[in-house]
Amino acid sequence: MKKFLGKTFLNMAGWKLDITVPVKNIPKCVLIAAPHTTNWDFYYAVSAFWAMGIPMKFFIKDSWTKPWYGFLIKSLGGIGINRSQRSDMVGFGAKQLKSNHHLYLLNTPEGSRSYAEKWKTGFYYIALEANVPILLAYADYQKKMTGIGKVIDDIPNKTKEEVLQEIEAYYFNVKGKFPENYNPKIF
Repeated sequence: MKKFLGKTFLNMAGWKLDITVPVKNIPKCVLIAAPHTTNWDFYYAVSAFWAMGIPMKFFIKDSWTKPWYGFLIKSLGGIGINRSQRSDMVGFGAKQLKSNHHLYLLNTPEGSRSYAEKWKTGFYYIALEANVPILLAYADYQKKMTGIGKVIDDIPNKTKEEVLQEIEAYYFNVKGKFPENYNPKIF
């Protein structure tokens, strides 16, 4: 059902789905989505992941999972996190990946829809600790295309700077809905 809903939403919106990355061959990963400049990014990303049959989960403020509509956020893949308490998010994320046979853990490393000086790098440390690849998802508003465009694997044998440079180069020409809110220099 989710596959049908994802494809239908993208078709109705006039967007194309990028399915060049062989997601069927990747059982688990850290999935990052950028640029993140509007709430609409969430709808296009979730639609794309559903259309591709990706079992995706994401961290969200626990205030979104507690009200009456919390069941909906959880059914979309939301994992409520209390960010007012110090917690080991990296360890928690890595544990989620290690304990599941098939999981894509979504992260928006900009941390905001507004301009960010640099990305938060917890996604890198989660991938490193869980020894999983990082997949680069996007929503390009100029091309009206969304999907997963690149796999970064062999994380333990690369430096953090090498990984971030590879990510930065990939997203350089991807246009968010509000390009002025995206900083192409991520670190």
